[in-house]
Amino acid sequence: MSDAADFSTVDLFRDQELPQNPYPFYDWVREHGPIWYYPLWDVWLVTGYDEVIAVYHDQKSWSNCNTVSGPFFKMSVPLEGDDISQIIEEHRHELPFSDQLPSFDPPKHTAHRGLLMRLITPKRLKENEAFLWSFADETIDGFVDRGECEVLHDYAIPYTLMVIADLLGVPDEDRDAFLEHLTTRVRAARMEHKPLEYLYDQFTRYIEDRRANPRGDVMTELAQATFPDGTLPPVDDVMRIAANLFSAGSETTARLIGMCVRTLGDHPEFQQRLRDDRSLIGPFIEEMLRTEAPLKGSFKLAKTRTTVGGVELPPGTTVFVMTDAASRDPRQFECPGEFRLDRPNGRQHLAFGHGIHTCAGAPLARAEAHATLVRFLDRMSEIRISEPHHGPPTARRYEYDPTYMLRGLRELHIEFTPTE
Repeated sequence: MSDAADFSTVDLFRDQELPQNPYPFYDWVREHGPIWYYPLWDVWLVTGYDEVIAVYHDQKSWSNCNTVSGPFFKMSVPLEGDDISQIIEEHRHELPFSDQLPSFDPPKHTAHRGLLMRLITPKRLKENEAFLWSFADETIDGFVDRGECEVLHDYAIPYTLMVIADLLGVPDEDRDAFLEHLTTRVRAARMEHKPLEYLYDQFTRYIEDRRANPRGDVMTELAQATFPDGTLPPVDDVMRIAANLFSAGSETTARLIGMCVRTLGDHPEFQQRLRDDRSLIGPFIEEMLRTEAPLKGSFKLAKTRTTVGGVELPPGTTVFVMTDAASRDPRQFECPGEFRLDRPNGRQHLAFGHGIHTCAGAPLARAEAHATLVRFLDRMSEIRISEPHHGPPTARRYEYDPTYMLRGLRELHIEFTPTE
């Protein structure tokens, strides 16, 4: 991978080594311009910051129907004509992930996102905050006396799952079952057409019960939430929104937490600065999101002829909007490869998307990461990367999930001295 000339043959979507360090490949692509045709898969790669934002905001020209499927799954009919919007609407159900909010287009997306925002209001996030902090301590209690842990499975995955369980009002008596099912099944099945059957079944049962027998609980509020126009959505619509928030929100935040802790362990100077000044935790998280975003990008399909970065693209064109590469665009971020806590525009990264597809769970993800770092620093001194598992500082061995769409460690072992 060190020879730039070899990148022309690298398969961004299938290469098993590239996810270990994709950034030199991104730099090589960017040398060809902010948008570049990738002949291997007949896809245009968009790495420019302004160009990515332009695509996100042009809902008239771009469909999100292929946000996950990209060039790997085709509709059963040719995408022909000057405007293929009707073809997309008639055949979008054939594509994986088609029943999930991120793949919707307006006006359906507008209505369903409006429903989602009624489920995670600032008031509900505030009510969730006490659990968010207390469960951080409760989860740490399970391993702190050992002076070591595997961050993802001992902490990040169960923590993020249970925070969302509380947010959505999953009954206390069901939470252990949620944890057991989701830690073992959702991660492995995330790319299947309907990977969330357990969640679908559970939330369908909850919503039907609360509509028939309302109670004074959060789940009843979920069941009775309406679309912005005041109509009561079908049970399936509420169920799918809740299930997607549960699975996608927990997985991406767990990845963010893992990368944050890895950086603290690899860079004692950052760890000490955060110990000395907790106000730096916020900028640290933003810079982490900018440089190591859990979600690398998504696909879009051109509905009509359009232009991006000076390049004219016909209807039926697939682009891969590389938000993590755009967050390293030197036109937007000075010395983008450097991790800077004092970066004045650090919060302008694209880790949570942009426009109408900005991640609705961004405030929750930030709050979870912030609570985690505060409590890790409070309860552990000298957080260190385990050398038996990951090697010495000069030769670290990390294994990242071998996927082009998500960025995260498969495991992270740390050692520390308990402070209590």
